[in-house]
Amino acid sequence: MEVLSLALAFLIVSLTISFFVVRNGSDVGSRLPPGGSGLPFVGETLDFFLNPEKFIRDRMKKHSPDIFRTNFFGEKIVVICGPNGHKFLWSNESKYFTSFYPESMKKLFLSNQPKRLIREEDLKVIRSGPGVLKPESLAHNLAEMDSIIQQQLKIHLEGKSEVTIHPFSNAVTFTLACRFFMGTENPERIAKLIGHFNKIIEGIHSLPLNFPGTAFYNACRAADVIRKELATVIKEKIDAAGVVGSPSRDMLSALISSGYMSDAEISDKVMGTLVAGYTTVATTMTFFMKYVGERPEVYHKVLTEQLEISKAKQPGEALCWEDMQKMKYSWAVICEVMRLAPPLIGSFREAMTDFTYAGYTVPKGWKVFWTVNTTQKNPKYFPEPNKFDPSRFLEGDAPLAYTYLPFGGGPKLCPGKEYARIVVLAFVHNMVKKYKWSLIDPREKISGSMMPVPEKGLPVRLYPH
Repeated sequence: MEVLSLALAFLIVSLTISFFVVRNGSDVGSRLPPGGSGLPFVGETLDFFLNPEKFIRDRMKKHSPDIFRTNFFGEKIVVICGPNGHKFLWSNESKYFTSFYPESMKKLFLSNQPKRLIREEDLKVIRSGPGVLKPESLAHNLAEMDSIIQQQLKIHLEGKSEVTIHPFSNAVTFTLACRFFMGTENPERIAKLIGHFNKIIEGIHSLPLNFPGTAFYNACRAADVIRKELATVIKEKIDAAGVVGSPSRDMLSALISSGYMSDAEISDKVMGTLVAGYTTVATTMTFFMKYVGERPEVYHKVLTEQLEISKAKQPGEALCWEDMQKMKYSWAVICEVMRLAPPLIGSFREAMTDFTYAGYTVPKGWKVFWTVNTTQKNPKYFPEPNKFDPSRFLEGDAPLAYTYLPFGGGPKLCPGKEYARIVVLAFVHNMVKKYKWSLIDPREKISGSMMPVPEKGLPVRLYPH
């Protein structure tokens, strides 16, 4: 159905605006990167959406392994490839590049504030305010995270012989995100919000066609509902305790306490952080269940490591920061999961000025895309790239620099990296100690463009210990 709807939307757009001039045409010169523009306005967007990995691989082979140009919705885009390209990009973030967000993201996350999606002063508040993403705060909150995960396993898995993992993972990570980013533990509010957030996820990387029946239209309506709910939460927090100037344990309270952001800006910020903070982590949890469910020998090694950690603790004692550092094999497994199924395949920048790379010139204003697909499954950097092999990430055998990028890199390295690591490892610890599992459909297909999703949600059979 997704492919059919994409194709239908593609045809509608093409027929409606095929008379538009292809904006790439006037720029073609001998020093531009090699590549193509595709069809009017739509460019090569559909090819990319249907199979991003194949799209990138084919064009690297046809045009250049270093850089090539393409066109998404009339935007002139170059894809910078390989570790040298990634190093060049991140070494010149403030010199050549600035952040860029596709139109769908702008409309969803900036409907009330027609400015940049993320500002540096906002990131400073997030990182230095209550420190919810700092290691010291994560260490302080770890026991509560552990408790919430145990509660979620009990609510969703106890007494069941079969369960669908992807919605379950979403429920776990969304509950955690609501607690630590929005400061709410109300199960009714969480249940109400998650359906709207799921609509945003379905629409965020879809064709930005805002009319009834499209995923993007549903996402825009869901974003409006979420903003209204966040406005209510903000008012509740201010009325309850006089938030301004007071210490806080969640990101929303910290943003309110800062005193310089409007309520609308805060809503946009928290909504974007909630989306990023639960979907990517849930994707990693889901594919951990898939790959480990297919490999009993890997499951046994993870279980052995987690049981050793439990043996050193008192009955009922929560996980602590030191326990996380002992989960070396488990983390190697998670790293291999993210190599094969990256939670997000890349992001965009915009050229602030003309720049030259690999002998080609990219004009100011063009968009630049980096993607894990140029390295993480490249046999040049990861031998037998389709083989699941956690030993790639054990001590003494780390990947080459700029080849493994599930959290991005450079100055814009994902600020939630450590949060994601702690949440996933706490999930692994509790899951493997309580259950063994097997896949109901080992041949289930993986769909999605920017974010992978098992088509059936990954149904599994559970075997309690």
